[in-house]
Amino acid sequence: MPRKSTRLTFAVLATGAGVFAMLQSLIAPALPTVQHALHTSQSTATWVMTAYLLSASVFTPILGRVGDLVGKKRTLVAVLLAVLAGCLLAALAPTIGVLILARVVQGVGGALFPLSFGIIRDEFAPGEVPGSISTLSAVIAAGGGVGMVAAGPIVSALDYRWLFWIPVAVVAATVLIAARYVPESPNRAEGGVSWLGAVLLSGWLVALLLPLSQAAVWGWGSAKVIGLFVLAAVLLALWLTVEARSRSPLIDLKVMRLPAVWTTNLAALLFGAGMYAIWSFLPGFAQTPSSAGYGFGASVTASGLLMLPMLVAMFLSGMLSGRLEPVVGAKALLTTGAALGALACGFLAVWHAEQWQIAVVAGLFGLGIGLAFASMANLIVGSVPPAQTGAATGMNANIRTIGGSIGAAVTGVLVTGRLQPSGLPYGSGYTHGFTLLAVLCLAAALAALLVPVRRTTPPRGGATASGAPAAPVSAPARVR
Repeated sequence: MPRKSTRLTFAVLATGAGVFAMLQSLIAPALPTVQHALHTSQSTATWVMTAYLLSASVFTPILGRVGDLVGKKRTLVAVLLAVLAGCLLAALAPTIGVLILARVVQGVGGALFPLSFGIIRDEFAPGEVPGSISTLSAVIAAGGGVGMVAAGPIVSALDYRWLFWIPVAVVAATVLIAARYVPESPNRAEGGVSWLGAVLLSGWLVALLLPLSQAAVWGWGSAKVIGLFVLAAVLLALWLTVEARSRSPLIDLKVMRLPAVWTTNLAALLFGAGMYAIWSFLPGFAQTPSSAGYGFGASVTASGLLMLPMLVAMFLSGMLSGRLEPVVGAKALLTTGAALGALACGFLAVWHAEQWQIAVVAGLFGLGIGLAFASMANLIVGSVPPAQTGAATGMNANIRTIGGSIGAAVTGVLVTGRLQPSGLPYGSGYTHGFTLLAVLCLAAALAALLVPVRRTTPPRGGATASGAPAAPVSAPARVR
């Protein structure tokens, strides 16, 4: 049964998840400043982002599963404490090595997403779950946008260390409120953590994401990149074998094979590729000097402000999706969100000569992000048993991250494949990159069309239309 203080619980979850999402993008515009302040090279400074990505990819599904087993509130507080420690260490870091370590600790916060979705499912009334998940998804999506917009002004007015001091204060207050007021979830998964599965999952994720993030430095044909891709394939095969035979798998592959789950994850992979690449390359496009034949020579702050329409649009559409879902269904919202992303990238490929055009396209893409984020979370939560909520939503977030890494890496190849004598990319590289992102988002929309429609009320004691066992009375079964 849902318990009291759901508004306060939601505020805690939204704050924690929003801060983590902000930390993903907050440091990116400040990397040149960090490089200069800590007297390091550009290639070393990029590990500030890479370490965070790898850490989050490992801890998100593992701690999501731990939360299902030992209690989501207990795990949530522990994760918030890790984020707090990571931010404090980063704010005080005297060297680049310590800062990279701090980012690894911060990456533990990736588990805030699946834990938050699981707590909402456990604690809120069934009728409140879709809207609450949609709103939380909007906060998560907007958090990344806030990071891009706020980084420039914070660094200019204060110092890059304040990118971490500010989250220290916010997370510290969130920990105290969470420990006192967030109730412990009643639902528990049976069994334990498959530590062999956890090691293999961590191994293939790192072996896949590391070369994707470093290929521009190491070279796509280098032995390190090719070797890591081969290792990732081997470890993935081993992980699938171990999980299939385990009595207590880290990720239940039967759940992952449910039609509503694998189709949503496929859409997440493709849409993530487009979304993260836009976040990575659109500010760089705006900052390119106009002498290159494109770009506006914008400052970090000005390029961040060009992304402001995306931030506002993704938050508003995410909030709106909670009201739209009971009417049109989560499948329709995911399809529409991905289609809007494809439309935005298509416009961007041919329509980027003026700053206002960039702002309009950013706003259109933001509408798509808000709808897609919220609907993906609701589709996963509504399709899996309560005891699998953390692990399943954690894998969905991870798959979106993997897609983002692939999209950013391939777009980087297109953009930087040919350089002008000045060292700047040709405008055609961006045009080809934006065209690719339009195709990826369109493919995500087509994948969303494959998501099966579920009956609003599953038969008593039977199976849902997606093949999952009928959900308990306390779980929402309302994916349309």
